[in-house]
Amino acid sequence: MTAKDLIMYSRSTGCPFVSIAKRVLEQYAVPYHEIFIDKDPEARQRVLDWTGFLSVPTMIIANPGEELPFTSIAPLAKGASPRGIDRGPMLTEGNTNEVTQWLKKNGFIQDDEITS
Repeated sequence: MTAKDLIMYSRSTGCPFVSIAKRVLEQYAVPYHEIFIDKDPEARQRVLDWTGFLSVPTMIIANPGEELPFTSIAPLAKGASPRGIDRGPMLTEGNTNEVTQWLKKNGFIQDDEITS
């Protein structure tokens, strides 16, 4: 397991991509901290700055106790969708496979834990 924290920027209303992420996190018992962008104006602005949209979930890997990526994120072309793109310490709106592989790559789940 990793010594980093997983932060999920989310919103309090339903979203299919948030449901996917939560299902994967629950399946592998990955602990995370959820921040609701519709209740936290600073978090809302962060997601907008990072993705160009109010895209949730935007999951980041942070140093323990922090809410920002632990290292720089790969840039996106202006106006490009962040959906499913591995940006290093960030993944936005991933599908089941993208979320699982990103968590694996970053040490939150191990090969022997992955189920079909």
